[in-house]
Amino acid sequence: MKTLSRRSLLRTLGAGAGAAALAGCGVPAAYVEPRDRTAKDRSESDKRLVFANWPLYIDTDEKDPERRPTLEGFEKASGYSVKYTEEINDNDEFFGKISPALMNHQSTGRDIVVVSDWMCARYVRLGWVQEMDRSRQPNVARQLDPLLRKPSFDPGRLHTVPWQSGITGIAYNRRKLGREIRHTSDLWKDDLRGKVTLFAGMDEAFSLLMQGNGADVTRWTADDFHRMTDQLRDLVRKRHIRRFTGNDYIKDLSSGDVLACQAYSGDIIQLQADNPDITFVVPEEGAELWAESMMIPDLAAHKSAAEDLINYYYRPDVAARLAAAVNYVCPVPAAREVLAASKDKELAELAGNPLVFPTGEMRSRLATARDMSAKERPGFTKEWNEIVGL
Repeated sequence: MKTLSRRSLLRTLGAGAGAAALAGCGVPAAYVEPRDRTAKDRSESDKRLVFANWPLYIDTDEKDPERRPTLEGFEKASGYSVKYTEEINDNDEFFGKISPALMNHQSTGRDIVVVSDWMCARYVRLGWVQEMDRSRQPNVARQLDPLLRKPSFDPGRLHTVPWQSGITGIAYNRRKLGREIRHTSDLWKDDLRGKVTLFAGMDEAFSLLMQGNGADVTRWTADDFHRMTDQLRDLVRKRHIRRFTGNDYIKDLSSGDVLACQAYSGDIIQLQADNPDITFVVPEEGAELWAESMMIPDLAAHKSAAEDLINYYYRPDVAARLAAAVNYVCPVPAAREVLAASKDKELAELAGNPLVFPTGEMRSRLATARDMSAKERPGFTKEWNEIVGL
C-alpha cells in the first residue's frame, strides 16, 4: 500500500495552476457536432493507445515503480501497447492544454483522459468527447456502482466512466478535540474557532457545505448557494475558519495546528496508518460522492482499444488490485469480495474499510451534486473567490 497519495503530491505541483485555470475558463467554446467526433479507428492496424492520467493513480510494482502490473496485464491479454502518461496535475490546466485542438476539430493525440466529473461536464456540454460503445464494455454495464451511474451531466454514463471515486467529508483529531463530530454544523462550535480549514476550490468545497444546511445537492438552487456563502462570510468575519486550503490541509491536521477540516477519504486512510486518532466522518446530513472519470476525446485514433481498456479495469480482480494501490472509493463494488478472499491480511482488511467500500448506512448519506451550468459558473465563482481570498 502506498504511503503518499496522489492528492497529497499535487499540492506541490500546482504552482502554475492559477494562470492555467484562467486560460481554461476563458477559452472560447466551440460545440462540435456529433458527426465530427470520430476519426478512422486504427486500433487493429496500429495496436497502440495513449492514456493520460494523474500522478500516483495506478498500481506499481514495489520493486520497480516504473512497472504497472494491471496495465501490463491488459497489454498481454489484448496485444495493445499502452503509452501511459502522468501529465494531468490540475483540471483547468489540462483543459487549457488540450482545448485548442478540440476547439479546432483536431486530435489531442490521446485516446483516454481522466479528469474530475465537474470538469467532465464541461467536455460533455461542448461535445468534445465520444459516446462509448457499451457492447464492447460488458464489465462496465454490469459492475459500475449504482451510485455513480446517473450523473446529471451524463445520464447513463455514455461519455464517461469513473476511474476512481471518493468522498469529501470531515476529518478531525478525536483525541485532541475531545468530542465527536457528527454534523457539519459541529465545525462551527466555539471550541473549533481558528482550528478549522475548508477547501479553497469551489467545486471541491461547496457540496458538503450546502448539504450541512439541508440542501438536496442533486438539485441545488441559487438560493442554496447564497445561503451557504452568507454563512461563510460570517464565519470568516468571526475568524472561525483558520484558512482555506489546497491539499496542504494534510500537514495542518497531522501537526495539530488544525483539529477539524474538509478532507478527502483517500488521504485520510493513509493518515490513519500513522495516527489512529484521525477520524473521517460522513456527516448525518450527507457528504459528496465524486468521481474522476475516463473519457475518449473527439478524433481519438484508437477508440475501440480505449473502450476495451476501460472495460478491462472493470473486471473485479483488476479493480481490486487498483483499489489496493490507490486507496480511493472503488467504483466496482464486486472488487470487495476479491480482496476479502485474499490470503494477504492487509488486503483482506482493506475489504472492510468503509473509505474504500462504503457501508450501506454510509452509502445512504452520499450524493453527487448536480453540475454547475456554464451560465451559473462566472457569478458563483466571483462570489466564492471574494470570500476565500483568491
